[in-house]
Amino acid sequence: MVVRLALAALLCMSWPSAVLTAPARIIILRHGEKADKWKLCDIGQERADALAANYLGRDAANSLFASGDQPAAFLAITLHTLELAYPAASTWNQPIILYPVMPERGADEDKVEALNRRTQEAARDLMVNTLWQGKTVVMVWEHKHIANKKLEKRFPEEAVTLRQLLKLDQLEGVPESWPSGTYDYFWIVEYGNTGSDVPTGFRMIKQELGAPYDEVPSNDWDQSNGLEAESGCDLKGAQD
Repeated sequence: MVVRLALAALLCMSWPSAVLTAPARIIILRHGEKADKWKLCDIGQERADALAANYLGRDAANSLFASGDQPAAFLAITLHTLELAYPAASTWNQPIILYPVMPERGADEDKVEALNRRTQEAARDLMVNTLWQGKTVVMVWEHKHIANKKLEKRFPEEAVTLRQLLKLDQLEGVPESWPSGTYDYFWIVEYGNTGSDVPTGFRMIKQELGAPYDEVPSNDWDQSNGLEAESGCDLKGAQD
């Protein structure tokens, strides 16, 4: 506990340098539907391909990047997020920057604390890496460490979610938690004030994938995604 609090304090002490180097936009999304703790199920893999074709890849049909713009970086944290990001990142011939937390047999507490640390490190890097300043960064993440009210209460002495670390909790309309069965949304975060690390804009965009990806769920926020056991996806593990 002492080591954890000391690291959190160190991260906070170095945070002011974020003011001058924040990205212009951060696109946050969750990994796709998964088969197990190692890989995505077929539907999750289809979502990865669909996102590359529709939103995140080069020449995407409904690109989230303005004309002439391109992602400065793709960030991921787990194998699931890496698998989701790969098809889009490969169209840009870009590597994926991984803050790795691997599946383990150890206690859940150890994994959660590892996810806390990597999330803190990634958030800090977003604010101090001059290569990303004023550009767009895509962040594919584990949903509880995007936003989760229970997780934040579990660690009251430190910021552990992107909602806290990126100061999204200072904006209106940002959900307190990312629902366990919701895979099909983007959070678009904008930073427009020089000298401030508080975002100036936030939008939630639903993924509309269309043919040939009609079987990939496109449910409304916090509504059932309609998946059944026959899908081959880990329904019980959707909350992980």
